[in-house]
Amino acid sequence: MDILLIGGGLAGLAAALDLARRGHQVAVVERKQYPFHKVCGEYVSNEVLPYLRRLGADPAELGPAAISRFLLSSPGGRILTSPLDLGGFGVSRYVLDDFLYQKGLAAGVTFHLKSTVTDVAFDPAANRHTVTLADGRTLAARVVLGTYGKRANLDRQLQRPFFAQRSPYLGVKYHLRLPGFPRDVIALHNFADGYAGISAIEEDKLCFCYLSTRQNLKTHGTIPALERQVLARNPRLREILDAAEVLYPQPEVINEISFAPKQPVEQHVLMCGDAAGLITPLCGNGMAMALHGAALAAAAADGFLAGRTSRVQMEADYARAWQAQFGARLRVGRAVQQLFGGPLLSEAVVGGLRYWPGAVRALMRRTHGQPF
Repeated sequence: MDILLIGGGLAGLAAALDLARRGHQVAVVERKQYPFHKVCGEYVSNEVLPYLRRLGADPAELGPAAISRFLLSSPGGRILTSPLDLGGFGVSRYVLDDFLYQKGLAAGVTFHLKSTVTDVAFDPAANRHTVTLADGRTLAARVVLGTYGKRANLDRQLQRPFFAQRSPYLGVKYHLRLPGFPRDVIALHNFADGYAGISAIEEDKLCFCYLSTRQNLKTHGTIPALERQVLARNPRLREILDAAEVLYPQPEVINEISFAPKQPVEQHVLMCGDAAGLITPLCGNGMAMALHGAALAAAAADGFLAGRTSRVQMEADYARAWQAQFGARLRVGRAVQQLFGGPLLSEAVVGGLRYWPGAVRALMRRTHGQPF
């Protein structure tokens, strides 16, 4: 086949659809069966709309929430607000990923669902990859994209440096109903060693997703206790936790979330989405970055598959484009995260930024892109 994508999240689904529409033979390996939930803030910057529309996947079909305002609270409940210059939309990954999966099927993409990749080997003589699945099957492809998310055993097999470094962070997500919550707002609420985001998605639901530490969970024993003893110290979060109807029997949880720098190309595999680099949830733009990364990877792979560039040139072009588009965003995101590392500093930062709205908007522009 022409191209194999390891992982069927946003980056993998969009890149697969893009490449199939360019006339290539495309396959995706995904370990789950659509539709399924993922730990994700489920807010998407409007910068992605032209690209999705070009792919024939306009999210307007899904009835997303239109989001135009930003709210940030300190651990003590002090608030700053700002308009979102470009705006965005809210839609669940459960709905959006399945929507793109159905578009991919219609475009001729082959999906290997409930399958896991255990090894990727590149043969320089044949100038192609051999991908081994957990059930023993092997698949050959001229190009492989790593679109499998934040962390996977494949990172160990590829000996990626970040994988050996323990990360203190875990992520938790619910869908909620909360009458009266404004559907045009994305709100980020700080608490000790973490922050929670809440915003509207399709229908009358809200996405509630937060980042905390494994130590916080270890100290308090359970997620409900963590929420009562840590998150609820922020009065804004206490109001949400007290009043909301939780729509999940159990929260979605992911461990070992790493914001360490990653490389966009590893052993001739083009990394895309969170596999290439993760922006802090405080900056709220990971879904848009995944989709934009898919556009960059698809363009680079198409050049190679069509014979316009060599493999060396394809990899260099993609790495250069990825760094130009996302390198500064990720650095700013890591810097912003440090500003909210503890309650006292968070209070001081929010208190100062309340009187400096231009700085708030400048920071948001630095972590968002332009329509593509």
